[in-house]
Amino acid sequence: MNKQPEITDKTRQTFINVFCDLYSQKPIEKITIQEIAKRSGYNRSTFYQYFTDIYELLDNVEERVFRSIKEEMASREFSTHTFQDALQCLENAEEISILKALLGDYGSVRFIERLKREIPFERLIVDLPANEALAPYIIEFYISTLMSMFRLWIRNDKDLSSEELVKLIDTLFTNGIGTTVIP
Repeated sequence: MNKQPEITDKTRQTFINVFCDLYSQKPIEKITIQEIAKRSGYNRSTFYQYFTDIYELLDNVEERVFRSIKEEMASREFSTHTFQDALQCLENAEEISILKALLGDYGSVRFIERLKREIPFERLIVDLPANEALAPYIIEFYISTLMSMFRLWIRNDKDLSSEELVKLIDTLFTNGIGTTVIP
């Protein structure tokens, strides 16, 4: 491509934004390149200058999120409130609309599983049981709960502040459901 880099980046970002908007509304199998191109204001041949297919576009979006998370994590020293750090990494990683699409109803389980592996959530659990056979189950319960809460928070357009969300999660894990008071 001989085009100016800022035009190229803008075009690529337009395709990504339109894709994420569509992906938050329907499964990837129902999204067409024609639809992405039309909504982007470009033709299909322009799309193919940037991506070979929709799945390459999805991979590109996911890789950008993971790269951004890794950069964010590398630039900070984790505190004892690692979940809050991880939440801020996710929150700062990419535009919320991208995470909303990737973590939404039509997002891929593969992305969520990879996200669990990429962020060291397991460092949040201080008192793992002595029985090593139970540890993976407790870690999975903890991480899955955190991811579900984060997904709900994103879907609800961050209706709580990140501090309120962290406090709620901490209270739920510390005291259980029965004694939880909304922050």
